[in-house]
Amino acid sequence: MAGLAIWGDLTAALDSSSHLTINHKLESIKLLRHSGDNRDKHLGQVTASGISLSEIENFDRKRIYTLALSAKDSKDRGKPSAWSSELDALAVDYSGDNLYPRLFVVSAGNTDLDLTLLKQYPYYNELQDIHDPGQSWNVITVGACTNKVQITDDGGENFLPLAPNGGLSPYSTTSVTWINSMPIKPEVVFEGGNMGVDDYSATSMSSLQLLSTHYEFNLRLFSTFNATSAATALAAKFAADISALYPEYWPETVRGLIVHSADWSDAMVNQFSYANRTKRQRAQHLVRCVGYGVPNISKALWSANNSLVMIVEDELQPFEKLKGKDTSTKDMHIHDIPWPKNELLDLGDIPVKMTITLSYFIEPNPSSRDSSSKYRYPSHQLRFDVKRPTESKLQFLKRLSRDARDEDEGSTKPPSDSNWLLGDFRNKGSIHKDIWEGTAADLAERGLLAVYPGIGWWRTRKKLERYNKRARYTLIVSIETPSTEIDLYTPVEAKIRNRIPIKNMASVTTI
Repeated sequence: MAGLAIWGDLTAALDSSSHLTINHKLESIKLLRHSGDNRDKHLGQVTASGISLSEIENFDRKRIYTLALSAKDSKDRGKPSAWSSELDALAVDYSGDNLYPRLFVVSAGNTDLDLTLLKQYPYYNELQDIHDPGQSWNVITVGACTNKVQITDDGGENFLPLAPNGGLSPYSTTSVTWINSMPIKPEVVFEGGNMGVDDYSATSMSSLQLLSTHYEFNLRLFSTFNATSAATALAAKFAADISALYPEYWPETVRGLIVHSADWSDAMVNQFSYANRTKRQRAQHLVRCVGYGVPNISKALWSANNSLVMIVEDELQPFEKLKGKDTSTKDMHIHDIPWPKNELLDLGDIPVKMTITLSYFIEPNPSSRDSSSKYRYPSHQLRFDVKRPTESKLQFLKRLSRDARDEDEGSTKPPSDSNWLLGDFRNKGSIHKDIWEGTAADLAERGLLAVYPGIGWWRTRKKLERYNKRARYTLIVSIETPSTEIDLYTPVEAKIRNRIPIKNMASVTTI
């Protein structure tokens, strides 16, 4: 894992004469020396102790925590456990009053390697649940995909790759069988290797694995590695590359950029495009299998001329309790999106895609009662919505107020805007991503974007007196066109440069 977290998959690197630039360092904490070392403590406490040790030793380091340890079973079906709740608390820095939040990259866990049943791939993977603590709301949970399809092992002539190029890795677990209200997991997938298959069963093969450094480098330089542990190490490197270039970004922002930059491969779409399902239903099933897809480092770091990414880091107060009154919803943020409206109108019917990602950390409920409810476990939830072309600003605000009230009463309905890929299915967990597709002219009239709160225990558990707390969030919005001849970036850059900065307002970055 260390070799992959530093250099990535060495297969391509060793075939190249190019230099590799490494902008991050590595440290390691051993949580368990031997099986059973945690008899007197649950693994959440063990993990917290390891993190405390590293931070006490070197308190000034900025870290991305990577965990490939998971439970052997998957009995939780997405419900919080003591371990996953501890990770949620550590990520949001619950005990430290949210002053030092942390980014966690966690393995989804591997399929039970029944080599005969694996021949039923990928349907077998749909029945293999993500393992504890991968259901944690605040972490980024990593599954595995694969592009390894060339078999060069001795004696491998009678084998074929089990997974197609770009498909779900045979090792990767999913959240298909979870309770519907539980978070979308995994959020992303990275290379985890493939398996070979013949007429009898599936098997691991060296040429279908990743190449990394051997753990005893004085005896051997290189070794092969695979499954969701390997994918998690690559995800950690990806996060470190973002943090190295943008060290001021919040953990919520780095997490959001990883998810925002991800796309599904054609192979993934083909694998899970079941008949008699709508496009939205297929997308909702697909995110339960491979999350939002494979992240792209160029998209996470830069904008091309025919695409534009806007990043907002801000905070709001979800609830309030005035003297003599009950708790109620408080803040709603309306963002004026600086799209090049004239340029979009000029494009007319040219197709445009808008992607929105909202990333924030919740505080886990200190009580374990009714933890299966998405309204009882998180401290708060946030939602986003965009003005529709025929709505005035006042009509838009009225609709949001009505939707927020409906959610308080537990009577949410899918948005009637059919241009969104996932619809209200996106409102699970604490990171929400959705894709809107339509014409440029239609998008030009959608210049307002709202972030508003949903219900949580900060509001319902009044005795704990956390109803007046503030919560921060990262909002990432991008638009792109299929034509590379269209310049969306330059007019927006000029528009932002000419703005007058106002203190105590949202921090906006365009990349």
